[in-house]
Amino acid sequence: QVQLVESGGGLVQAGGSLRLSCVASGRTFSDYALAWFRQAPGKEREFVAGAYQDGVTTYHADSVKGRFTISRDNAKNTVDLQMNSVKPEDTAIYYCAADAGVLTTRARNYDYWGQGTQVTVSS
Repeated sequence: QVQLVESGGGLVQAGGSLRLSCVASGRTFSDYALAWFRQAPGKEREFVAGAYQDGVTTYHADSVKGRFTISRDNAKNTVDLQMNSVKPEDTAIYYCAADAGVLTTRARNYDYWGQGTQVTVSS
């Protein structure tokens, strides 16, 4: 079992920045690919960014590329999402997820999920 707890959400103005953090506990953190997903009201959960087990290789969705950056620290069991130049369309609940296999953009592949943290971007 892996437990994931997100923090850092809140209200931010368009063009501003926010940093989300996810702390993991349980099994060996470095065994898992980690990702951030988001879900807006009435929409499907979508992949935002992911980090491979090596702690170096990352992948970002086109919608956030150049604005958001994922980073993980295997020594601290954390994965963060730095959000810059946010837009109103970034408003959603953001979830941290862990997958024991290969990093994927498909939510159904992930084994463990956090409870989510709300991010609201005002225009």
